Amino acid sequence: MSTPAPDKVVTFEHRFFAKLEGAYFRLSDQDEPVLMVKMGDNIAALTFRGIKREFNIPDDCDDSRMLTMVARALRFVKVVKIGDSLPLELTTRQASWKPTDRHRQIAYQRLTMQLVSWLTGEETLITDPECLLQVAGDPQVRAKVNRAFEEAAVKLGLGKEHKQDVVDHLASLSHELAYVEGLRDIYAEIKTMESNIQALRRIYGRERGVLELVDQVARLGERAVGEFTAAFDELDGQTGEILSVLRNMEAQTGYIRDARDDLHRRLMVWDELLAEWRDVKVERSEANEKLMRRTYQFLAPRFMQVNEWTLMSQLQASGQLGEQLARAVAGKEPKKKPGGKVMRWM
Repeated sequence: MSTPAPDKVVTFEHRFFAKLEGAYFRLSDQDEPVLMVKMGDNIAALTFRGIKREFNIPDDCDDSRMLTMVARALRFVKVVKIGDSLPLELTTRQASWKPTDRHRQIAYQRLTMQLVSWLTGEETLITDPECLLQVAGDPQVRAKVNRAFEEAAVKLGLGKEHKQDVVDHLASLSHELAYVEGLRDIYAEIKTMESNIQALRRIYGRERGVLELVDQVARLGERAVGEFTAAFDELDGQTGEILSVLRNMEAQTGYIRDARDDLHRRLMVWDELLAEWRDVKVERSEANEKLMRRTYQFLAPRFMQVNEWTLMSQLQASGQLGEQLARAVAGKEPKKKPGGKVMRWM
């Protein structure tokens, strides 16, 4: 196994970093990069600004530049440790995670079906995974795909005898789009969660205390789904005309990777919340009310508009926020960390 180049590994020169054991970098709840360090019985969250100030680390030195790289790395991975390799997104533009074989198959089928529909004169974009997998083994479809490869080679000026070039281009594009299909699965889970929230909204329709909270969560959930729907629709639209995509392979690959990285950054933080919503029974229960509160605490800073979030914070501080909603915002129970509570060092 080859050893990563030194400039691709998280290393520091200052002796402060050499003394740390078990420390790691992550994003805070406010999406700020911090270094988590055990101090006695407590865990301290050290901001990069505080570290540079306390240890006189100038902005134009290697350690400061590495902290900048770590901050960028945390857009793609949840945790970075000293000695880790930087994510591939920063060094090669590849992804630091892998799609499944199923996602690869779906991506390839999507492109081949685009090519077949182009051949008929009515190009159609199919993104439903189940529909794509159902046609994968159809002999008639395979025959049409083979003819579509030949016709595309002619249309692209390659000649029918060079249809393998089209096959290779499609395989390369499907490799890139397989990551998008993996992210589409997370998006589908968010839509299922939002559907369950709407169902709970109806169940709690006559309980004013809880309904105030559920209404807020439902509105934020709708906004989240709307933003992700728009992002996937834009990506699908940009890659929806197959011949145009094949003519502009380099530009399209770059676009797909940029969209992939943006979606991955926005979706990877959902893992814990979606795990809690999986297998939820849509019914009136104390557990579901607690889950609604946690969901509000996750969604509000991410999907509430800035002016709404500012007003919400002001109302909370002045005591004018609704009682149930105020408990949802102010009554957040901090996650227990090994070794004690989290301290913040600015």
